[in-house]
Amino acid sequence: MKQRYALRVNGGTRETEAEPHESLLDVLRENLRLTGSKKGCNEAECGSCTVLLDGRPVVSCLVLVPDAVDKEIVTIEALGEVGNPHPVQRQMVEQGGVQCGYCTPGMIMSAYALLQENPDPTDEEIRFAISGNICRCTGYGKIVKAVRAAAVELGNEGT
Repeated sequence: MKQRYALRVNGGTRETEAEPHESLLDVLRENLRLTGSKKGCNEAECGSCTVLLDGRPVVSCLVLVPDAVDKEIVTIEALGEVGNPHPVQRQMVEQGGVQCGYCTPGMIMSAYALLQENPDPTDEEIRFAISGNICRCTGYGKIVKAVRAAAVELGNEGT
């Protein structure tokens, strides 16, 4: 039986109806029309559905809607906008960290969470932060380079 939920998404409150067993990913995509998070495996294997839940990256395909209530949800849609992308988004493009693009939203959310916590990560820390995100196209080198470049760009914005 569907229940009513108020979810804190991207800085606002969104009301929706869902079954208690529905995943946050399905509610974000189907009910709230926030389709940036991708449905890759639906088994927490690929990381394409990564969002932030109270600032921590989570695979939204495994989070049940009731477990997201009273938590701050941030999706890829909140990071930048057309013509003014977030530095992580911009650097993923400029450094060639995107190819097919399917993993990109989840990869960006994991990188964004890392840079919020650690503004100057090592390559090893970047690789660890994105280790829950599978990319079948790039080989990860360009993604690591993009996260490093975004860290530099974000550091320069603060001065």
